[in-house]
Amino acid sequence: MKSTAENHNPISCRQLLQKVSFKPGVYLMKNAEGVVIYVGKAGNLKKRLSSYFNKSMQMEIKTSALVKKISTFDTIITNTEKEAVILEANLIKQYKPRYNIILKDDKEYPSLRLDIKKRYPTLSIARKIKKDGSLYFGPFVSSQSVRQAIKIINKAFRLRKCRGKIFKTRSRPCLNYQMQRCLAPCCCKVDKKVYDEIVKEVILFLKGRTPELIKKIKNEMMYAANMQDYEKAALLRDKVFALEKILEKQIAVTTDFKDRDIIATAKSPEASIITLLSARGGYLLGSRHFNFPAIMSNDSEMIKTFIRQHYEKKRFIPKEILIPISIEDSPFLEEWLESKKGEKVSILQPQRGDKARLVEMAVQNAQSGLKDMIDSIASDKDLLVRLQKRLRMNSPPFHIECFDNSNISGTEPVASMVVFKNGKAINSLYRKYKIKTVLKQDDYAYMAEILKRRFGKSSRQRFFPDLLMVDGGKGQLNIAVSVIKELKIEKKIEIIGIAKKDEKKGETEDKIIKPEMVNPVSFGKDKDLLFFLQKIRDEAHRFAIIFHRTRRSSRSMQSLLDAIPGIGEKRKKILLKHFGGIKNIEKAELEELSGLTGMNRKVARVVHKYLREAKSQSLSEHHLPCDR
Repeated sequence: MKSTAENHNPISCRQLLQKVSFKPGVYLMKNAEGVVIYVGKAGNLKKRLSSYFNKSMQMEIKTSALVKKISTFDTIITNTEKEAVILEANLIKQYKPRYNIILKDDKEYPSLRLDIKKRYPTLSIARKIKKDGSLYFGPFVSSQSVRQAIKIINKAFRLRKCRGKIFKTRSRPCLNYQMQRCLAPCCCKVDKKVYDEIVKEVILFLKGRTPELIKKIKNEMMYAANMQDYEKAALLRDKVFALEKILEKQIAVTTDFKDRDIIATAKSPEASIITLLSARGGYLLGSRHFNFPAIMSNDSEMIKTFIRQHYEKKRFIPKEILIPISIEDSPFLEEWLESKKGEKVSILQPQRGDKARLVEMAVQNAQSGLKDMIDSIASDKDLLVRLQKRLRMNSPPFHIECFDNSNISGTEPVASMVVFKNGKAINSLYRKYKIKTVLKQDDYAYMAEILKRRFGKSSRQRFFPDLLMVDGGKGQLNIAVSVIKELKIEKKIEIIGIAKKDEKKGETEDKIIKPEMVNPVSFGKDKDLLFFLQKIRDEAHRFAIIFHRTRRSSRSMQSLLDAIPGIGEKRKKILLKHFGGIKNIEKAELEELSGLTGMNRKVARVVHKYLREAKSQSLSEHHLPCDR
């Protein structure tokens, strides 16, 4: 059941309140254009909506300012609050409202994978936790922390390091064996019981039970010394020293070895932040901040929405989630988390003890993160305001786009566009262009083509940046100016060019040039502004080069397949679609190649032989001595 406003003004919202039901449901706030800008859930729709539109109700200054942008709203009545919780989550995913909590970072955190099914297990980094019989530890809060864990394990334990085919084909031990960091089961006879004992120690360490592990190794060291096996005792002593050093750096936060996540929030008129602390096995792994510029949610709604979105795609869910305030939907969320994890999950608001101290730590981290975020926003805004003055613009360049070309003697010409908003790179808005209409090498024509494609009426991105920057001198700048004039949008965009310094002319720094100025822009003491523009130019250059290399690599890969007898366009597509690239085709066994649809054993044998010979030749050429 829905209610809708007939006209877009604040009075209509108050009039609509008279018709709103007291039942549970979901409400959708809309702006003057009819766009959904906020989705919320309520056990009592009338009471919740009244809190937004009744003047007597107190609300935060920022929320009050955002409410003024609401022109009308719809309501959807549900039978139960549980149905409302589910519907709210689905509608947020559908509409992605501007003032809701929307987690943009949905990548999986890294974990450590120990494949215990293998005779000699080894550790590897995994982004996804699968039900494959392996043991997974983590997830860790960053790639850096998981690499640090592997580094520690490599020093303290002698697990094998090589994996896959290298392990099967290695003929002599590597340097890790010489350094006593690996038992080298790839080449040496290693007692399975000895190796299994090391695996158990690694498991103890990764479960956070380092004190228990140290005690165990000390007992073994004393036994080895009593048996006069001094060499083994010395190795064990070194391992104990290494683990004790690690233990000093680890922060023990609880004594029950449980896995927990701790969530806290901090808000200001400028921004909001959610902080997540991860404790695994009683030890703190690290923290992560999630920033949100403008939201209407209160702290309880922020935490509730965060839990729904953060754990929706996560294979790992801790047994306990600690929060600083109570949330109205915690029973529904616990039930939902339990259905995903397969065992009970508790959402707790501790009042005393170690858990309360953990929550306080998360709150302090959130407040510190918010302060850093506000300082960063203020610093970026100051930089853009100063840049506006130096470039003599009418307003600060909050949205900057930079274009660059890349090619080698006209082959595989490409171009890139990078975007900086509020002083930060926005990777999701980057664009790559293949040059389509220019048949011979002409950098100016390349630039004209991509600018017309970006700003022409047929472009899907019909919004305009505050500042357009092209990499190149006066020539490229003039091309950009002529294209923008041709498209009749010169009043909407400021244009600059950035050119490298000419050391032959005695120039000491890169130049920023404007169409109407004879001399380059003078930055005086504001050299950081020039460095900022150089950073954007370098990013556009890097992005263009990567795309160009990818194109060249793809072309050379296809050319290599073209040279193989019996491989036409059809078979080439089959091979590339199945294996994804030449390297994977090189590794494929004869049976796998011949088993593909469209292939047979004779052609597979030709491909198998040709690619191996090509690889062998490439390696021999690579190792030829250089003429100096």
